[in-house]
Amino acid sequence: MTRQNRVTPFGEIVALPLRGQFMGNRGILHDARGEIIRPYQSKAWIICVLAFKGRRLPLMQPGHYTQLFFFDEAVALAAGHRPCFECQRARAQAFREAWLAGNRIAANSGKTPISQIDALLHAERLTNDAALRDKRKRTYTAVLDNLPNGTFVAAAATAYLVWEDALLPWSPGGYGAAQKRPFAQPMTILTPPSTVRALAAGYVPVVNLNRVETRYDD
Repeated sequence: MTRQNRVTPFGEIVALPLRGQFMGNRGILHDARGEIIRPYQSKAWIICVLAFKGRRLPLMQPGHYTQLFFFDEAVALAAGHRPCFECQRARAQAFREAWLAGNRIAANSGKTPISQIDALLHAERLTNDAALRDKRKRTYTAVLDNLPNGTFVAAAATAYLVWEDALLPWSPGGYGAAQKRPFAQPMTILTPPSTVRALAAGYVPVVNLNRVETRYDD
């Protein structure tokens, strides 16, 4: 049975036969039948490794957090998540430092709480609709020229990863043939703006490029 626990760059939680490289957590999103009933419960949307200290928990158990899965870290960042400080401490610290540098927020002697970053990220993730069920992913528009590696953009219903001088179309099975990045062209940006600035400040996401075709489409 394929469960509804895979996350796309659009932030949607869908049912796909793909596990991915990373797991995530937004709190308890499912009911007793294992069905998704809310988009989030916590403002701490984290990215976790698939295995940590031998812990094993059946999927979507009543009263336990909903395990979400991402194709790679760039997808998770686009959806609004950030690395976990328990199972990915080194990467979480690297993200935090890049995020603070990119967003020009003082590190407060290295003690800026991650909850402050989570609160600011949360304001960038979803629209302000009053009802939880009506909230949608918040996007914005920018030109492609200066977007850093690891940013996700969108055209129509397709999400593209910005990588070097190319755009890589994403699908649940991997990235498609590289398309040359069109400069001076505005596009819809999926990755939250503060995370884009963290990428520009030097954070390098884990990206699964194993299936990318290297040629450019005509």
